[in-house]
Amino acid sequence: MPDMSASASLAMTHLVPLAKELDEDKVTPGVLGFIVFAVMALAVWALMKSMNRHMGRVNFAESEETDGSARATATETAGKGAGKQG
Repeated sequence: MPDMSASASLAMTHLVPLAKELDEDKVTPGVLGFIVFAVMALAVWALMKSMNRHMGRVNFAESEETDGSARATATETAGKGAGKQG
């Protein structure tokens, strides 16, 4: 064990001058910044995965009945709207 404390004190004597060289006015994000960034990245990844799963379930093909009834409704609405303008 005495050898380990000697190496720790030796490491501290080498690291302390390096710490003094750092600018005390410089702000760095540190560990908390990394954790926040990692959580945000995981949230975006999960949202994109969920969006892809939901978009895969959407049926983009329209049936003939829906297309015909939509046209008839649009024609009726256009006819009623034209009468009110005059």
